[in-house]
Amino acid sequence: MMTTERPSTIDATGSLSGKIGSPGALQLDGEREGAWIEVIRKMDEVYADLLRYEADLESKNAALEEAQAFISSVIESVSDVLIVADSHGVVQQVNSAFVRIIGQPDTDIVGRELSRFIHAEDAPRIEQFLKPRPPTEVVGGELRFSTAAGPSDLFSLNSAGRYDHDGRYVGVVLTGRPVGELRRAYEALHLAHGELQRAQRQLVEQEKMASLGRLVAGVAHELNNPISFVYGNIHTLERYRKRLVEYIDAVHREPMSPGLTELRRKLKIEAILDDIGPLMDGTLEGAVRVSDIVKNLRRLSFSKTSEAQQVRIDRVLETAVRWATRPKKIRTEVKVDIEQDLVVSGNEGQVHQVIVNLVDNAVDAMGGVAKPELLVAAFRDGSEIRIEISDNGPGIPAENMDRIFEPFFTTKRVGEGTGLGLWISYGIVREHGGELHAENRPEGGAKFSFALPAKT
Repeated sequence: MMTTERPSTIDATGSLSGKIGSPGALQLDGEREGAWIEVIRKMDEVYADLLRYEADLESKNAALEEAQAFISSVIESVSDVLIVADSHGVVQQVNSAFVRIIGQPDTDIVGRELSRFIHAEDAPRIEQFLKPRPPTEVVGGELRFSTAAGPSDLFSLNSAGRYDHDGRYVGVVLTGRPVGELRRAYEALHLAHGELQRAQRQLVEQEKMASLGRLVAGVAHELNNPISFVYGNIHTLERYRKRLVEYIDAVHREPMSPGLTELRRKLKIEAILDDIGPLMDGTLEGAVRVSDIVKNLRRLSFSKTSEAQQVRIDRVLETAVRWATRPKKIRTEVKVDIEQDLVVSGNEGQVHQVIVNLVDNAVDAMGGVAKPELLVAAFRDGSEIRIEISDNGPGIPAENMDRIFEPFFTTKRVGEGTGLGLWISYGIVREHGGELHAENRPEGGAKFSFALPAKT
């Protein structure tokens, strides 16, 4: 009995159908269904991987946005100018500091050539900032930017190269700030350093002077007693001298034996009597000078010895300058610049002594100058009265600058100075609440100055 075979077909679900009851057809259907199931499983795995990759990508994108926001906030908070440009000089990014200087929004700056924002006179120098260089090399220079109001202040810029992950040069990063700000910072640092050095020198000098002052004051006190003995003995000897001279004159008026007359001639009694008076006067003058030195030494202890009074600086200066210059052989041109109504509180005699000492030293320093010129100035400086004594002499040698206020230090020849004038002056000024300073003038010569509190 013959049977008729029905051709195989694929139904709407994609399953392969064949002749019913055929073993080969059933096996073929099973294999094809298994293949489709495997495909669907793989698709599920791929879809799951895609979901996982998408989650990772979103997480990394969020981290990247956070990092970018952090970098942007750091760049915007930098007070210095920051410019990022490519290798052709096209601006890629700027910070708000640069935007404020240029006066244009960053959208009008990014994408344009950097040279368009440089002042025309400085634009040719921009090439030195853009040329390729080793990664560790930094190029510096000064430029002005072009703004709506004209050229900006001079900026000090540093240029560092940028490189991609393959080490290829891709552009530069420029950073900078106004030169004026740098100069002000440097000047402030230099001034602070100078003040620190000056304070250190003053502290050393004050400690040195305090120690020496105590020592010298003690020595002066010990010298005072023997000087008193000398004074007393000299006055007593002067009385004795007068009596002896009177007696000898009386004896000489009487007739003398030839032997006594010869002895008088041999011993030169007449010459001795004539010399005793001058010798006593010279001894007394020396004792007076020693007494004055002792008084000055006692002042080195820097103790206040009198009550304060109102001191008119203009009157004291005029008198002191006249007294100090009149006996000098050096004809000096004196220029006086004194403000009126300058009054301090202190001892007028001591202030007068300081000015006389300073003027005396200034005139002596100009001994070898063709046209000596003394400058005396006094003016109000805030709550203080400043006094300046200047000369056009050779100035103070650098090796002596730290020693000029030391006791017994002098550059004058032996017999011309004791080396106490400046130290005593230093102590007097300190007693009055000021500081005595010495410096060399830029145009030549020395200047001594001190400031005293103004009388309120």
